[in-house]
Amino acid sequence: MKKLKVVVSLTTRDNDYQAEQAAAAQEMAGRLNLDLEVLYADNDAILQSQQLLNIIQSNSVPHPDGIIFEPVGGTAMPQVGRACAAAGIGWVVLNREVDYLSDLRRNYKVPIFTVSSDHEEIGRIQGKQIAAMLPNAGSVLLIQGPAENLAAKQRTTGMYETKPVEVHVKVMKGNWTEANACKIVSSWLKLSTSQQSGIDIIAAQNDAMAMGARKAFQEIADTAQREQWLAIPHLGIDGATKTGQAWVQRGLISATIVVPTNSGIAIDMLAHALQTGNLPPEKTLTSPRSYPAIEDLAKKAVRRNQAASSGF
Repeated sequence: MKKLKVVVSLTTRDNDYQAEQAAAAQEMAGRLNLDLEVLYADNDAILQSQQLLNIIQSNSVPHPDGIIFEPVGGTAMPQVGRACAAAGIGWVVLNREVDYLSDLRRNYKVPIFTVSSDHEEIGRIQGKQIAAMLPNAGSVLLIQGPAENLAAKQRTTGMYETKPVEVHVKVMKGNWTEANACKIVSSWLKLSTSQQSGIDIIAAQNDAMAMGARKAFQEIADTAQREQWLAIPHLGIDGATKTGQAWVQRGLISATIVVPTNSGIAIDMLAHALQTGNLPPEKTLTSPRSYPAIEDLAKKAVRRNQAASSGF
């Protein structure tokens, strides 16, 4: 049996979840004895499209058996997917709901499917975290992913489903990176309205942006203002072991949401389909979880409120 080759295209190197995606892909490829090539698109949808088209259209090197990719832009590149399937290459989309896959699956016999985090459920968990920490009323600064990104939209939708009605949300757009979040929060802090905002929680749609907000607060010159902003609970998403979970343990952020990597799962499913001819379901979802548990967050919130009311 010939050795399978798989290409995995990820959005950026500058994100802890994407780093874990790469590590999970490499681990699974090693376990299955596959040839693996990992590409990074530097958060550029055009670059990602060009990288994949160059592979699909190449006449100088053999085609891979499958391409697994996490889309940068708002679409999951239907034209590239069609070209891939037409070339006899498996096409797997990560972390995105894709409406064109059904059509491709009807017309081509190669493995075509998606493996995704349940982004609306991720948002619902973040809304429950907010509810545990602000059970009555308050104000949240939400640092959202890119406006055109479906995962960001779904996480926001889910959060609004479960947050308390009395909790108000101010939204700013980020691009998933710590540096960008630091920049946009720093710019916002220069506005006079930020000082009257009464923010009770910083909720970011990934851990990197939560830490970017924290970095912006650390750069405030006024000591009292700096400490006031840094004391506000920060929430993140991704929950990588060495970053998000470690930051919770160190008290740098209050909570995260553990989002299982799915690149390894996708490689396993793709290899099995290629070797057996049994096609996987069109869509597979992974299950996220709060870290720490919602109940523990609620208990911490009660203790924090009691300490504040007693003057300690």
